[in-house]
Amino acid sequence: MTTLEKTKQVVQPPMSETDIEMARVAQRCIMESLDHSRSVEIILTTDKGDHPSISLPPTALRFIGQLLGAMSEGRPITLMPSKREFSTVEAANFINVSRPFVIKEIEAGRLKHRMVGTHRRIAFEDLVEYMNTMQQKQQAALDRIAENARELGLDY
Repeated sequence: MTTLEKTKQVVQPPMSETDIEMARVAQRCIMESLDHSRSVEIILTTDKGDHPSISLPPTALRFIGQLLGAMSEGRPITLMPSKREFSTVEAANFINVSRPFVIKEIEAGRLKHRMVGTHRRIAFEDLVEYMNTMQQKQQAALDRIAENARELGLDY
């Protein structure tokens, strides 16, 4: 079983409204403190009133803030090493297309890859860049369709 398959098997329980609100408040506190302070320390409070402190770099605090923001919006979160590489099968599963389509995009030069022996490997960053580019192109096409419909007087 691949790492990608294991990741897809993890089922996140739905967050309660209380959890969502806690994440929203925590995210706001962290991001505001980063904007107005040079502090790199967080003070935690336990149920017993203890105050252990931890020191974190500002980039880690910003990441935690972004993570809490995604949680407060109910978005699923997957952590993945930045240097992760996908096989063509894993890449196809990740972007929800067929493996032959991924190979076609590689051969057309639209999806970066490297060869490991006879196998193609796609860096996670390149896959995300490809997905963002495709989403931008799709949005531009939808905008053109909507504009054409307005010009023709078609109401949707």
